[in-house]
Amino acid sequence: MCGDVGRNESPQLNTLGLIGLPSSRIILPCFCAFVLLVSAGPVAAAADSPAKSLNPITPVPALRLSLDETVALFLRQNLDLLMAKFGIESAKGQQITARLFPNPVASIGTLSAFTQGRTPGNSGAVIGQIQQLFELAGKRGYRIESAGFGTQSVEAAFEDAVRQLTFTVKDAYSRTQLAQRRLALAEENRDRFSRILDVNTIRFKKGYIAEVDLIRIRLQFIDFHSQVIQSLQEGETARADLRQLLRVSPATALELTSEFDYKRVDPDIGRLRTVALDARPDVRSKRFIMSQREADLRLAKAYRIPDVTVGAGYSIQGPKGPDNSGQVALSLGVPLPLFNRNQGGIIQAEVAVQTAEADLSKTLNQVENEVDVAYKNLLQSRRLVEAFLGGVLEDARSTFTIVERAYERGGATILDLLDAARTSRTIQQNYFEALFNYQRNVIQLESAAGQEISL
Repeated sequence: MCGDVGRNESPQLNTLGLIGLPSSRIILPCFCAFVLLVSAGPVAAAADSPAKSLNPITPVPALRLSLDETVALFLRQNLDLLMAKFGIESAKGQQITARLFPNPVASIGTLSAFTQGRTPGNSGAVIGQIQQLFELAGKRGYRIESAGFGTQSVEAAFEDAVRQLTFTVKDAYSRTQLAQRRLALAEENRDRFSRILDVNTIRFKKGYIAEVDLIRIRLQFIDFHSQVIQSLQEGETARADLRQLLRVSPATALELTSEFDYKRVDPDIGRLRTVALDARPDVRSKRFIMSQREADLRLAKAYRIPDVTVGAGYSIQGPKGPDNSGQVALSLGVPLPLFNRNQGGIIQAEVAVQTAEADLSKTLNQVENEVDVAYKNLLQSRRLVEAFLGGVLEDARSTFTIVERAYERGGATILDLLDAARTSRTIQQNYFEALFNYQRNVIQLESAAGQEISL
């Protein structure tokens, strides 16, 4: 039926632009239109039926966030940071324990004679005693010192977790911005080629262009449309990652308000390197750990000196006891360090100090290299972005416009138009990638140095 209509060249086919096409190219659109009409029938009937009215759609809540607001929200709600805070509280508990004195020991006992008619009732004695351990050689002070360094180390580790996670959320924010710019570019190219396709469909009907040229334009339009779909998927994935970091419901729409633009930075690499080696949280944490291990070594050596236990008691005897009815007892106990002088503990503490020193040296070397690599990457990406902004980006856009106008006047071929469109798209996509890499290198240098870089 559709083929008969095509052969009669009805006004309806003329309106749809199907005159001159092969019958196979006409049957497929007719079949698709029939399927759409059949599928739309129940939907239209349901919409017209008052008994089956649809429920009102609840508006999706939107969350507008700048980069700084995103970081602040992330730091408030991130579970990893909450667990790190629990570690700080645990370290403070160890400090409290280190300051405590040993508890005194209270003891009570009895004695009695069982000869010459003596019984516990007429000759028993009750002895009560209290003993206190006194630590010598500054052991308590070394414990307090070690626990203090431990708390400072945990607090610095918490700051380092904030540093690393801040980089993660900033990177996710930038990736979402990149996906938005890619989507905007893909939609712009699709809409532009949609207009070009409409114009050239009319030109084809009038015989101004060949069918193969119209097919090429259609294929390019489909290519741009597929890029829109791909960009939508990438954007949803990026937003999902950002929502997961922020612990936000999937039903919440995120609107990023910070600009995805180029802002030149000129960091002072010498100052950043010095700041990183002196004040980066993981470096400070390693230094505190080394100080803690040194305090532990001093404590281990102090254990070579035995502690003393001092006791005092009072004894009450029965009426026929061998001695006075009330007596005072004093005692002094000192372990004899004949065998155990904490030799193994001292060796373990010395090894721990050496390990902490090696770990600190490794961290310093790693930090210095991270700062250097991040700085060099920043310079290279900045040079590339400025090359695009120096005229390449605008040239690609204007070339596409010039070739499009020339093609409309017959001064350029369809191949010239398609090549200009692809070149413009590629250059703009490469610019967005370069801009994203530049911003990522900026935040990476901030993370490596342990402080923000003013733009």
